[in-house]
Amino acid sequence: MGRIFKYVMLDILKNKFVIAYMVMMSLVAWSAFTLEDNSAKGMLTLLNLILLTVPLVSVLFSAIYIYNSSEFIELLVSHPIKRSKIWLSLYWGLCGSLATAFIIGAGIPLLLFAEFTISLLMLVVGILITVIFVSLALLSTIIYRDKAKGIGLTILIWIYFALLFDGILLFLMFQFADYPIEKPMVLMTALSPLDLSRILLLLQLDSTAIMGYTGAIFRNFFGNTVGMSISFTLLILWSTIPFLVSLKKFKKKDL
Repeated sequence: MGRIFKYVMLDILKNKFVIAYMVMMSLVAWSAFTLEDNSAKGMLTLLNLILLTVPLVSVLFSAIYIYNSSEFIELLVSHPIKRSKIWLSLYWGLCGSLATAFIIGAGIPLLLFAEFTISLLMLVVGILITVIFVSLALLSTIIYRDKAKGIGLTILIWIYFALLFDGILLFLMFQFADYPIEKPMVLMTALSPLDLSRILLLLQLDSTAIMGYTGAIFRNFFGNTVGMSISFTLLILWSTIPFLVSLKKFKKKDL
């Protein structure tokens, strides 16, 4: 397992796309802090870009890499190696390399310009988002053997979480504006890892004023230690459950 993980991670880190992703994250992070007049505005700008860019790159690159490595995976399966070890090595290789690119690209300017605790939280959230969307990508590649269908599904996943989910929430808020739906809205954020991550970071940046009364509800739930623990637990579940489902399917899949 260690040799496969090492090969996958080194192979991905040498990939030109991953290098370009790391450089792009670095340029975006430096620009966000140097062009804004204070670090809080830079953090908000970087947060919005991370919530759009990191999941897209993670889910799309991971799916393409798995499909392009199909012959390599079939070769490994033909050897006396447990399928669980093969899938775990691919998973950790993708997560490790993409998370490394994110940390190198965004981590240095974050640690230089922002408060250490907030910078650390944003890096942790960025890593969790990377792991979550790698898991969703692996699940997509198992559901569809056809490359076009699998990549199409990953794009739909990104569109749903990054764009459509917020639209659905706004629609529900307008439709049920006469009812006290703030608390159910808090529960609905658990259905989207990106919204959960955004709220956690906005609370730490003390930017909940832009969310009005709902922001006060979010602060009451997510702003304390128990709420943050629940939030991180939900993000970890988002990263593990899709992978465990894909692992179960991979063990039984006829390659």
